[in-house]
Amino acid sequence: MNIVFAGSDTVQPRLLAQIVAQGAFPETADALVREAAAAARFTGKAGQVFEAFVSDGGSLQRLAYAGLGEHGDSGRIAALERAGGALTAKYIASGETAMAIDFGGSGFSAEEAAAVLLGARLRGWRHDVYRTKLPDEQKQSLTQIIALHAPEGTAQAWQTESAIADGVEFTRELVTEPANVIYPQSFVAACEAKLAGTGIEMLVLDGQQMADLGMGALLGVAQGSVRPPRMLAMRWKGRAGVKPTAFVGKGVTFDTGGISIKPAADMEDMKWDMGGAAAVAGTMLALARRRAAADVIGVCGLVENMPDGAAQRPGDVVTSMSGQTIEVINTDAEGRLVLCDAITWVQKTYAPATIIDLATLTGAIIVSLGHEHAGMFANDDLLASQLDAAGKASGDTLWRFPLGSAYDKLIDSPIADMKNVGPRYGGSITAAQFIQRFVDKGVAWAHLDIAGTVWIDKAGATHDKGATGFGVRLLDRYVRDVLEA
Repeated sequence: MNIVFAGSDTVQPRLLAQIVAQGAFPETADALVREAAAAARFTGKAGQVFEAFVSDGGSLQRLAYAGLGEHGDSGRIAALERAGGALTAKYIASGETAMAIDFGGSGFSAEEAAAVLLGARLRGWRHDVYRTKLPDEQKQSLTQIIALHAPEGTAQAWQTESAIADGVEFTRELVTEPANVIYPQSFVAACEAKLAGTGIEMLVLDGQQMADLGMGALLGVAQGSVRPPRMLAMRWKGRAGVKPTAFVGKGVTFDTGGISIKPAADMEDMKWDMGGAAAVAGTMLALARRRAAADVIGVCGLVENMPDGAAQRPGDVVTSMSGQTIEVINTDAEGRLVLCDAITWVQKTYAPATIIDLATLTGAIIVSLGHEHAGMFANDDLLASQLDAAGKASGDTLWRFPLGSAYDKLIDSPIADMKNVGPRYGGSITAAQFIQRFVDKGVAWAHLDIAGTVWIDKAGATHDKGATGFGVRLLDRYVRDVLEA
């Protein structure tokens, strides 16, 4: 979706939109339009859209009004994004190619106007590459949004929000592509192409290099696939003199479950088991595009989990890069095996002060939280509170879960240092306890289980059904509020 700015009514297309607060339909609107809105029971509630057709000098004018609702400061930005998203959702396949959103007389700040545009753009992302027989009425027609009479400073505010949108859309693209298109090598190639010229430093490790480093846990997952694994590191060094922060993403580009194979039903969804790595890649793009004043390293452990004759078996013992041994009870609990070596490697290589990992790690987190929140586990209360605040501000919301020794002992193994799964109950917690064993003393760490939020089967305020891009806005907000403060 292309966003342009204009100050003259002479450039407005046939479709003209306004944002309307609840109970405040514009007095300047034609009396018949106001009467029609009342008849349609349009009150300006959040998410409502009302449409009217009028004659303008003998030409047809299509008017749209999106409801803002009644929100205080805490929910106003989200409501503005929702209003912009609602407009795009209604007109994306309407036959209109352009929509002007008139901010004249709205009283919005530049930040608020940019929020409307962000919602409109994010809701307009679609991935129709493989849909060759779409009926015309289902094809996307809307490709341009014109910000008309935008408040002073909106274009500058939009530069930042546009960078965030770039990152979210890149994440959605990676998550949506099928596993025969996105696998460890092609994931790296996609990042190299997208991040070229941004100033990000990239480092890629192949399987032999990881073997030389002793990454037996990650390589154990990869050994059943003909697709070789990769470790990808991306560094944005926008600030000197500080210890870096590391974002680590689980990148299982397809997860059959390995020998502990998953049921066939819905296994196609496992193309998005690399959603954590995709969120890290999208975040790095956003940070570079907006020239963030922070030192951030994004690490993606990339593997495919397949059940061929070389695949690891339940009962195998592997040695992680940290030297700790792991009894593999269930080969479908593979994400934590990838993360433990990635976390060890980033600590030994970059010595970050803080690590935040993101992973579509457990089905148990979906049972607990549905699709409304991601689960958060942390060894540091300040970091947890900072991420919670970033989640509320960005809309990528989190809910904190406990950690403790009572859960930790559930993953003790009788023949190795630990096993990769605990008992049936508390599965998300024991997974987090496993990862925590690989975090060095003194490093602030948070684990985000995003299994329920990276892919949703119904449309939301700023996303269509499918890939959401969850995590990019959360991490970017954390960087803005904490690392750039």
